[in-house]
Amino acid sequence: MDQNQTQPARVVIVGGGFAGVYTAMWLERIWLGDRRIDVTLISRNNYYLMTPLLFEAGSGVLEPRHAVNPIRPLLRHTRFIEAQVEAIDLERQKVVARPEFEEQYEIPYDHVVLALGGITNRSFIRGSEGALTFKTLGDAIFLRNHAIQLFERADVEQDPSRKSALLTFIIVGAGLVGVELIGEMTEFLHNVRKSYPNVTCKDLKFELIEAGPRIMPELDEDLAQYAADVLRRRGVNIRLNTRVGSIEEDRLQLEDGQILRAQTIVVATGVAPNPLVAGLPIEKDHRGRAVVEPTLRSGQRPNLWALGDCATVPDPQGKPYPPLAQHALRQARVLAGNITAALRGAPLKPFAYKSLGTLAALGHYQGVGRVLGFKIRGFVAWWVWRSYYLFQMPRWSRRIRIMLDWTVALIVKNDVVQLDLFGDQHPAARSREKNQKASA
Repeated sequence: MDQNQTQPARVVIVGGGFAGVYTAMWLERIWLGDRRIDVTLISRNNYYLMTPLLFEAGSGVLEPRHAVNPIRPLLRHTRFIEAQVEAIDLERQKVVARPEFEEQYEIPYDHVVLALGGITNRSFIRGSEGALTFKTLGDAIFLRNHAIQLFERADVEQDPSRKSALLTFIIVGAGLVGVELIGEMTEFLHNVRKSYPNVTCKDLKFELIEAGPRIMPELDEDLAQYAADVLRRRGVNIRLNTRVGSIEEDRLQLEDGQILRAQTIVVATGVAPNPLVAGLPIEKDHRGRAVVEPTLRSGQRPNLWALGDCATVPDPQGKPYPPLAQHALRQARVLAGNITAALRGAPLKPFAYKSLGTLAALGHYQGVGRVLGFKIRGFVAWWVWRSYYLFQMPRWSRRIRIMLDWTVALIVKNDVVQLDLFGDQHPAARSREKNQKASA
């Protein structure tokens, strides 16, 4: 970097999740308000979600806003823009953004960072566009409202088949997200059931469907088997080597023709890159993620960087790192250092990180995982899971709120209050109705 230049280097970070926010935070730590760099972070929300806490936020263990962190208090020198990114013009080096209810405008850059995260992969199953997902805070709150409303209906339902469909909960996909979700649901829904005299434990049915040979391929096989045994003891019917043919509003059809009737079908079928990446003229892998060098820099465009769920980052053996939060957090630090090195004409450093382990919470004070090479199960794994993610949350004000919520939850069980978030209908349902009318 020219020490005498008057124009600051403009770095635009697109995406306000773990990867984007921590990249901005590390750039601030490195540059300490130096006016030779101008950092802008663009996100559609003015907060970022601590995704591992989403399960407890949905079940009511945590106050939903305690699972998120406002972005502005975290950043002192970064310009923050709450807007939807509509396009990235790599030739003109401009990001096109549109704030809500406003006209779009362009933000020029010298370096752009793709930290767009991902969306639920719906490409595998026909009709999955109308199913529920579990990716955002809105999804979690809606699923809670939806489940409580089903109990209200089931409590007065006289027809056994309709009552069974109301109280059947299906999760498609048994990776970490699907398993943690159904684990938390078994605890939450059994607690909710106590408020409904006409709903018994036997009325609740849980289905976990996995196309592969076992659940949680991210963990060792014996740990995955432990989790499966825990879930089965709670009444979860785990279907392995089972593919879903199609999903409709109130039913799911397996490839063998069997039909499962349920009012609640949640797809947790992995992560697909943000659609914005698909339109960029850069190298992408077979899943559509941006391919970058170990330094997190694009080999085709030296001023484009990518990390997190929207990027394929090779490890020292050339294999891509899994899309985990712990990797995104550490990639952010390396990327901030490499942007700094690029601006100063210094050599870049490759990202290399050996995972500390993988943990999964199963609800009911149970967990499973591997940490620093040690396998842990039961209460110890659950406690380590909570402790780790508590201290990943920035700011002690948030941590204290979370600890207070957890303490109260030990004494006071889940309530049956519905939080009105979308009004009468979820956006996915409105979209489905709109498409049905258009095709009629």
